[in-house]
Amino acid sequence: MAPALSSSSSSSSSRLAAAIVALVLTAAAAAVCEANPQPRAFFVFGDSLVDSGNNNYLATTARADSPPYGLDYPTHRATGRFSNGLNVPDIISEHLGAEPVLPYLSPHLDGAKLLGGANFASAGVGILNDTGIQFVNIIRIEKQLRYFEQYQVRLRRLIGGEAARRLVEGALVLITLGGNDFVNNYYLLPFSARSREFALPDYVRYLIAEYSKVLGELYDLGARRVLVTGSGPLGCAPAELATRSATGDCDVELQRAAALYNPQLVRMTRELNARLGADVFVAVNAYRMHMDFISDPAAYGFATSKEACCGQGPYNGVGLCTALSSVCPDRALYAFWDNFHPTERANRIIVSQFMSGSADYMHPFNLSTILAMDAAAAAP
Repeated sequence: MAPALSSSSSSSSSRLAAAIVALVLTAAAAAVCEANPQPRAFFVFGDSLVDSGNNNYLATTARADSPPYGLDYPTHRATGRFSNGLNVPDIISEHLGAEPVLPYLSPHLDGAKLLGGANFASAGVGILNDTGIQFVNIIRIEKQLRYFEQYQVRLRRLIGGEAARRLVEGALVLITLGGNDFVNNYYLLPFSARSREFALPDYVRYLIAEYSKVLGELYDLGARRVLVTGSGPLGCAPAELATRSATGDCDVELQRAAALYNPQLVRMTRELNARLGADVFVAVNAYRMHMDFISDPAAYGFATSKEACCGQGPYNGVGLCTALSSVCPDRALYAFWDNFHPTERANRIIVSQFMSGSADYMHPFNLSTILAMDAAAAAP
């Protein structure tokens, strides 16, 4: 008769068995990753233009998780995207041959799903921590970066340290920040704290200096190919036409802010690349991408670039889209879905410039060139 195991030896055996199982699973995950290469991982940081649903999991007013949002999404349900359908990260994922990356806070982002990357973006955030304070509970950019660190810990447990490092360094990264630092901070109130502290040119220089720190942190965390979008034409959003424009023309002051901000952002990315000795950061001219169809909507098949498809008040620009809002019957005819955010069709036009735009749109390379260069560099 075999001697009975003591409780301590039984516990040790259980721990050993669990450790062996964990090692086997890690090795298996790594083997699967090697044998069946995944599409390139994709990480997304930023604000509502690229949030795919993180704010659904937060107690905040900056949410898009109820109809009519998602009206034209494949499931026809609101997902947390500030769009009638797909947003820019979703469409970039299509070009990567991948499913849209999940929000980091989604309970479904686990196991093999981690290999595709994650979306850390949160509606309402800016470069500065005091941007979007009226939304109370949002994932500020520093927290997004901390979540990126946390993600990498989870990834290392799944596939091991070296494989995790290669996945992160080989990933494509998109970061979209800056617009909220103007519309939801500097210009939110007639005499905001920031507008009393800084003249506009000084504020822009301050934003650029702070953004440079954020991009430096991203690099330190392993990001090696980062698309950095500038500010769109802030004064042309239906929200600003409704509240700041008596004529229906783009607001001059907000346009001036974007005109000051964007060239300095491009200069800053060039300086970072020169310091690193590599083209890590790619400047995306979101202002020009949007202005193409805002200034000549008919050339792109739009009936209007002033009035939002969904909303209320002048230009449908007052407040977010809700179940009580009027909704246009044909979203393809509208450049704006709600008071600030493009329709899916407009997002597709924007991403087409990501893919094939000239150096005036994407500097130093467009995304098609980047994908081809990186594929060639990774080939055995």
